[in-house]
Amino acid sequence: MLYGEEPYISVGILTDKKIKFELYGDFSVAGSRDSFSGVYTAELQNDRIVCKSSKHQIEGFNQIEFIPSDPISESFLLRDVIIEVNSIGKEREAKVYIFLLLLKAGDEIIAINHIPIERYLTSVISSEMSAKSSIELLKAQAVIARSWVLAQIARSEKLKEDKEIHETSLEFKDELIRWYDREDHNLFDVCADDHCQRFQGVTKIISDASFKAIEQTKGIVLLSGGDVCDARYSKCCGGITESFENVWEPVKHLYLTSVVDYKFEPENLNLIFLMKLTLKNGSGIIPRLTVIPLIVKSFPTYL
Repeated sequence: MLYGEEPYISVGILTDKKIKFELYGDFSVAGSRDSFSGVYTAELQNDRIVCKSSKHQIEGFNQIEFIPSDPISESFLLRDVIIEVNSIGKEREAKVYIFLLLLKAGDEIIAINHIPIERYLTSVISSEMSAKSSIELLKAQAVIARSWVLAQIARSEKLKEDKEIHETSLEFKDELIRWYDREDHNLFDVCADDHCQRFQGVTKIISDASFKAIEQTKGIVLLSGGDVCDARYSKCCGGITESFENVWEPVKHLYLTSVVDYKFEPENLNLIFLMKLTLKNGSGIIPRLTVIPLIVKSFPTYL
């Protein structure tokens, strides 16, 4: 997929029955001549979204979007955003973002940040890793994060165009395999936590290096066979990665095969694969693990 101009992305940040936020600056709302700022709460009343402050009350049936008059200097603070602090714990924090869209979803409201993708990525590389990291590490993270999110958008659009259903499970005689991916994100492109990519607002951008990394890699992605790579990444692989089709969905990507992240190949590596093959098809053939070298081409997708 090629873009003639920088695309926008919708990031689902918070879903709740009541949402509290603060507008810093002058925001407009479609259908109103007023300018909005200050402290607000949003909740559903009579199946409508109702936003209230000490001065204003705004109502919308399905959605309300607050648009800043100056996206560079103006922002909003969203309270009670759920943030993962470690592998087993989460907490709620206040985070600062740019564009705010409130969307009705059943008996709850979703707060969505509709934002240009390069501004989104500036926060992602500062949230997934430290904004104080070296410029080259931040640039590498920027290319990977950009590739991943554009691949997800392209895949979602293709599924809609072809009217296909996202394959999420395979059933064998004695085994059921279920993949948990992004099929629950129907109202926005990606979420803001580790389920997709960490996106913790503009407050995480604490160095100029993040802006430089995005500017110097603007529009650059990884390609394989003419398609943007689904460049998934993790903090730690435990010494060996798993093939894409064994984790996410039954689709093979040559650039996402199992590789050893160590200078020596473990002696029992083939035994691991033998056990998997025996479970799958009863074969006793031991394959030699082959890492397929893949050269990916980087190019600007938009100017």
